[in-house]
Amino acid sequence: MGPVDLTVHNASTLGRTPLRLLLDTDCEDLERVLAVNLVGPFRLTKVVAGSMALRGEGLVVHVTSDAGVNAYPRWGAYGVSKAALDHLGRIWAAELEATGVRFLTVDPGEMDTRMHAEAMPEADPRGLADPAAVAERMVAMIRSSETIANGARRAS
Repeated sequence: MGPVDLTVHNASTLGRTPLRLLLDTDCEDLERVLAVNLVGPFRLTKVVAGSMALRGEGLVVHVTSDAGVNAYPRWGAYGVSKAALDHLGRIWAAELEATGVRFLTVDPGEMDTRMHAEAMPEADPRGLADPAAVAERMVAMIRSSETIANGARRAS
């Protein structure tokens, strides 16, 4: 396997469903959400960013959510983790600015996925985006990422 040129942090968890108010969220549940949605991307970026910096190129993409910028009741653990992930990407971008390693945060919007159905079982899936179409838009964005400001947050 050759050098890693692109890393996409797409793994995510909502935490326990049905989603709970923060007052009803167990500390262990918050820790698990932060471990998957924030600490995991941090660890993987630490592993790949050094070699990217030595080569003078590389792209790290964080997949986020509007729950990271908007406060929704019952989305506390997930929202906090995505807000932190957004900021983590901006910090990485600032710290590695001169190395050629770039960071992009992408909000794919609401998609017709099992995760969305678990969070919002009452939602009509016909009003949700097709994950394959979102993936195609994300690939196009990645291909044109040199035209996007380092550390930017974009909707797909």
